[in-house]
Amino acid sequence: MNLRVEWRASVALVGTVVKWLSVPLLAPLVVALYYGDGGLVAFGATIVVAFGLGTWLESLGDPDAMGIREGFLMVALTWFAVSVVGALPYLLAAHGVPGILPATAPSSTLANPANALFESMSGFTTTGATVLGSISFETHSHAILLWRQLTQWLGGMGIVVLAVAILPELSVGGAQLMDAEAPGPGIEKLTPHIARTARALWLVYAGITALEMVLLYGLHVGGYAPNMGVYNAIAHGLTTMATGGFSPEARSIEAFSAAVQWLVVPFMVAAGTNFALFWHVLQGDTDELFEDAEFRFYVGVVGTVTALLAAILFTGPALGLRDAVAPVAGDFGESLRHAAFQAASIVTTTGYASMDFNAWSQPGQMVLFVAIFLGGSAGSTGGAVKMVRWLVILKSLRRELFVSVHPDAVQPLRLAGRVLDERGVRGIYAFTAVYFALFVFGTVFVAIDAGRIEETVTTFEAMSAVAATLGNVGPGFGIVGPMNSYLPFTNSSKLLMVGLMWIGRLEILPVLVLFTRSYWQS
Repeated sequence: MNLRVEWRASVALVGTVVKWLSVPLLAPLVVALYYGDGGLVAFGATIVVAFGLGTWLESLGDPDAMGIREGFLMVALTWFAVSVVGALPYLLAAHGVPGILPATAPSSTLANPANALFESMSGFTTTGATVLGSISFETHSHAILLWRQLTQWLGGMGIVVLAVAILPELSVGGAQLMDAEAPGPGIEKLTPHIARTARALWLVYAGITALEMVLLYGLHVGGYAPNMGVYNAIAHGLTTMATGGFSPEARSIEAFSAAVQWLVVPFMVAAGTNFALFWHVLQGDTDELFEDAEFRFYVGVVGTVTALLAAILFTGPALGLRDAVAPVAGDFGESLRHAAFQAASIVTTTGYASMDFNAWSQPGQMVLFVAIFLGGSAGSTGGAVKMVRWLVILKSLRRELFVSVHPDAVQPLRLAGRVLDERGVRGIYAFTAVYFALFVFGTVFVAIDAGRIEETVTTFEAMSAVAATLGNVGPGFGIVGPMNSYLPFTNSSKLLMVGLMWIGRLEILPVLVLFTRSYWQS
């Protein structure tokens, strides 16, 4: 077979990224030293493996042979490779190495390789779906839990974007690599050099993350958040801006005060905003933010979902399912807080929970289920379909209605004053069609797989689990509700969801194109 893809070049750059993954692995290593509650040798061994494996992969090819095809392969393989390496600390903590490394969490659910890979892929893709239950959280050390948070922060703005920003060998083909990984239709070039653009995006991302950490800890110092110490402030800062949702607390943000929940809301909204807009604001161009059509649409959608949920919670027709949530009904302040929090969390695909929405009425759950498919803005850390695609779809539908009445009219689609390329519009429809086709396929697979072992999984639970993993949202409903986990699913279903998280984070095309014959040969 005559291959048209220089796969060695792709693998060599994957090796570069894997090798440098050993640097962020030092952070949980330091935490393990500080707390002394396990994980030290597990992270030390993972650092050695990451550096050694990465160095070997680097030697296999010449990165200068990178082209468009090689870029797709490199990006897809990078995200899978870092997830595999990221699972090693979980497995080493659970199993150890006979005669060399004692197990520090032998009873962990992450002892199962499928579970460990699920948790790692969920972290790096900022999905936030977990196989850990309340008891599992107590089993693991501070270092292991911090690694979960750190994987989300690394994946939030993009591992390849980070690599382009700091590694000179990736700067030449950086533009096509960033386009392949882009969390949306594309990344705006903010500076003349793509590496500087990558650094600009990451600096904005890191700056807002640090601000949230400081403010969260400030609430603790001020007495408004007794359990929001330094560790929790860092952990939640890492996973908010990544729209990840992993928390060291089994009950997510419900474990903290109302002040914490209100503070997290604007940061989730910021995480779902195109980060290029923040760069323009920092350059003094505030008009760019408020004149952006996608941003206005995004804010309007979050506001609409908030209003719907607030009305449902306030009137309380479905809240008597659990006594713990019944007091929200009739209390406008409480209804608004939980509505605003869950609207921002689900629309931006963060996946935090201020309360168990499994206890909500069917109308409230249906609103949240629809919100799972919305997503943040292009250029944000959010997942799902993305606001700009929904905006273009709505505009094109309105045009079709107009043209059906005025068949001779010529009406190009415009967004922010610019005429949209019709090929791009067709691409958006194609992406959305494939997205929902994967959703249907995944739902059918999970339902059949559950029936195979006689596991009781309702259709709605299967739908929400698949939608939440494909859209990188995290929690769903029923057995995968915000206070539950994905542990009940079979290994085959969990591995399918690993694939869905991987495909969903990379916007489908860079992964699916690898499975076509034309990609490799034509």
